[in-house]
Amino acid sequence: MDGIVVAVFVPVVIFLVIVAPAWLWMHYRSKQHAQGALSENERAELETLALQAERMLERIDTLEAILDAETPEWRVRHGQETAQL
Repeated sequence: MDGIVVAVFVPVVIFLVIVAPAWLWMHYRSKQHAQGALSENERAELETLALQAERMLERIDTLEAILDAETPEWRVRHGQETAQL
């Protein structure tokens, strides 16, 4: 009878000490990723990328304004060159 108790008790203790915590940790970690929640680092990186994109758009607008002033037909010529390629 003692052998059966030990044979059941040891695997249950190992499951509760090792497997169950790891299982719960992975479960809630996957839930967090599935919900699309951003961590603080991800949120900061996203804000940095948004600022860089805004600055790039401003630079592109400035460059297009300069090209429009110096070479008004640059858009037409550029369109013809890409059509030939």
